[in-house]
Amino acid sequence: MKAIVHDRYGRPDVLALREVDVPVPADDQVLVRVHASSVNPVEWYGVTGPIFARVGSGLRRPAFPGVGADLAGRVEAVGAAVDGIRPGDEVYGVAAGAWAEYACARVDRIGPKPASLSLAEAASVPIAAITALQALRDKGRVERGQRVLVNGASGGVGTFAVQLAKAFGAEVTAVCSTGNVALAESLGADTVVDYEKDDFTRLGVRHDLMLDIAGSRSFLAARRVLTPEATVVLVGGRMTYHGLGPLPHLLGSHLKSKGRSQTAVSFLAKVNPDDLAVLGDLLDAGTIRPVVDRRYPLERAEEALAYLGEGHAQGKVVVTI
Repeated sequence: MKAIVHDRYGRPDVLALREVDVPVPADDQVLVRVHASSVNPVEWYGVTGPIFARVGSGLRRPAFPGVGADLAGRVEAVGAAVDGIRPGDEVYGVAAGAWAEYACARVDRIGPKPASLSLAEAASVPIAAITALQALRDKGRVERGQRVLVNGASGGVGTFAVQLAKAFGAEVTAVCSTGNVALAESLGADTVVDYEKDDFTRLGVRHDLMLDIAGSRSFLAARRVLTPEATVVLVGGRMTYHGLGPLPHLLGSHLKSKGRSQTAVSFLAKVNPDDLAVLGDLLDAGTIRPVVDRRYPLERAEEALAYLGEGHAQGKVVVTI
């Protein structure tokens, strides 16, 4: 089968399209014929290899050469312990090495594909949408009527966060660049702040919850637009080739929140069947929708990753297989 691999860390041009063996599913896995995947910061850091991302992945070179996590496709075979999933089922979720024609996915990391979405659209959902869902619901404990600020509203996580916050009954302020204002408005944001023209930390309105996806302003600056008991959920930061990536911003925000009434929390999203089902219902009902900026065939995965690294993608970047 064809698969994208990398034998060393570096810029996106270290990626290569090669012929590799089709993987064999373990007892608790299914073999998926992958029709599409997507690009997330996890691939960016996994390929470029800043030092913090190499822990557990190989300090000198990648221990696992495969790339990609999100997937949507059809089940080809099931492991001996798998129940309730059959060959031919259309699924979406995550699997290691998903930028390939086939990938093995654990059954606790996939769910039925939303009927209203194409396979390419479904592949754009799992990591970004579950991150937004768990940030709002589990870490932010969003409530109806609250004011929610989304800093970084036009990227993969941000586009889902704006829609999900509205679905939870919140009043949403979206922060994005000039070119993405119309997109944020179309997603239902009540207020859109163009950071190229205005400083969102100088707004005259205070918010109960902030999702900090962009990592563009310090916790101390953001406090000006937060209520005394507000929660800041730290989702990410700017992508870089070197250094510690988003870690300085995340750690700095935690330290600056110590002893203050406002709380800064961070987390790692966990893809699971229950949340994939929640998202599937919302997608099929038309309550939320994926935003796909560009699609690249598998042989152009290097370009897809480089485009994400530029930091200007509107919504998701999809890799079709």
